Amino acid sequence: MDFYGVPDDIDRGVAARMERQQFLYDGDRRYNVLLGEQALYTNVGGHDVLRGQLDRLLAILTLPRLSLGVIPTKAAYQLWPGNSFIMFDERVVMVETYSAELTITQPHEIALYGKAFTALQRSAVYGRPTRDLIARALASLE
Repeated sequence: MDFYGVPDDIDRGVAARMERQQFLYDGDRRYNVLLGEQALYTNVGGHDVLRGQLDRLLAILTLPRLSLGVIPTKAAYQLWPGNSFIMFDERVVMVETYSAELTITQPHEIALYGKAFTALQRSAVYGRPTRDLIARALASLE
């Protein structure tokens, strides 16, 4: 809020994000998510907020339409994760920057993001190792 000089609308933002989570339970979409391990320790909002986020990750790990991978800090990266992005199938990629949200629709550019995601997946762990990394981050808050 301070950085962008915008009004405090945290409650509305949280409500919107919680509403979006319903997509995890409805429909037939698949969600493939990758996080760097550092994200499990990045404390924005205080320990209680981070604890809630980590608890939530543990709770959704077993959802059938969600694949959550974590790239361990010590993993050998196949590709440097240059920026975060969201792929919507092979139709659109969204990249958020400090000043804008970029919408990429060119097939050859979308293919590059798909290739990047595949390379990043090779550095990630899934299942029990992911649960262990999240649990370790949670325990570090105690």
